[in-house]
Amino acid sequence: MRILMLSSTFPYPPSRGGTEIRTFNLLKYLQQNHDVTLVTQYNKSVSDVEVEELRKYVSELLIFPLPPDPQSQNPVAGLLAKTGRFLESVTKATPPNVLHRYSPEIQAFVDNCVREQKYDVITCEHSVNEIYIRPEFRHQVNTVIDVHSSVYGWIRDHLEMGAAANALRDRLYLTLVLKRYEQRYCSKFSNIVVTTEDDRQEFLKLRPDIDIQVIPNGVDLDLFPYRHQDPGGHSLIFVGAMDASHNIDAARFFAFAVFPELQNRYPDATFSIVGARPTPEVLSLEKIPGVKVLGRVPVMADYLHKSTVCVVPLRTGFGIKNKTLEAMAAGVPTVASDRGLEGLNVDGDGVPLAALRANQPAEYVDVISELFDHPSLRAELSHNGRQLVETQFTWEIAGQRYEQVCLGNRKKHYQ
Repeated sequence: MRILMLSSTFPYPPSRGGTEIRTFNLLKYLQQNHDVTLVTQYNKSVSDVEVEELRKYVSELLIFPLPPDPQSQNPVAGLLAKTGRFLESVTKATPPNVLHRYSPEIQAFVDNCVREQKYDVITCEHSVNEIYIRPEFRHQVNTVIDVHSSVYGWIRDHLEMGAAANALRDRLYLTLVLKRYEQRYCSKFSNIVVTTEDDRQEFLKLRPDIDIQVIPNGVDLDLFPYRHQDPGGHSLIFVGAMDASHNIDAARFFAFAVFPELQNRYPDATFSIVGARPTPEVLSLEKIPGVKVLGRVPVMADYLHKSTVCVVPLRTGFGIKNKTLEAMAAGVPTVASDRGLEGLNVDGDGVPLAALRANQPAEYVDVISELFDHPSLRAELSHNGRQLVETQFTWEIAGQRYEQVCLGNRKKHYQ
């Protein structure tokens, strides 16, 4: 196939964040058997070395500039600009970040490719790229949107948990923009792909007429090898991009509401927060005795292997979580919330126990104490977690399923 992949997020290095991990690994798989042209945009942190590395994984790499930052140094001009962006967002039923990233040059390129029938498939990696797909395209080419997670569900979740950075603004967007946005763009595509059954149910409300495919994330097992030694002790780790709102909320929740009680029981307990770009809110957690904020580290698996337990105390956010899969792949006993375990069958009747579940502070304290006190339970979770990832959540498996979606309409007339 000739595949045109649109990703306004520069997907390299794949350790930068969840969007980058999924996009990079899917394009890496597809490129093995197909010609993939990747259209992406620079951001200020992209280096020339990273550009050249990414070029190795695609047939053609086209990089366009991001539009200038809309922020203004003049307070009055800035307020007027924000008001203008809000009104434009409501009028067009499109989130401001999608409008801001929009490139007329990319649009012209995509329009020309469709007109000249250069590609068999166009994929949009993350919903932010839907803006380049015109409704009439689906009569000419297989158009696939790989949603990653519902924006509507994500914002609604943040509001319900009190984790929204700007609750008033987000309530307005939720009511006036986001539901209309997802309903509108869903109608444009030949195929919709999501990462979990929860997201599938969200989108079926918008497009009950379409077969929505669930394709979970995977893990690169070479990057996250299985640990063969339990370090023991009472060390906890939480990993993720530490400038993301859901990770900031999770780190603060655990540090303030859970960790002090664990320290009462285990005075030598430590809580390491590992991940790039920690915000001042996250850095300030080091004031709590036993909390370490390590930022970006060279090899994440090394830090996972040294930890007794990995915690994923997310309270917000839809979609399958790479951090949970990677911890289980590395053989680290994992304690996670319902959000942290979304899309994973880790417990219940007839299911090998692969992770422990907790949502309230007391639940975290109890199950983590169980793991600290019982090496055999740690060994059980370590083994079963790795087995689950190996059999259901590799990028090879995800890539094969994504390839079938791309192939799906190739021999049909586009509807």
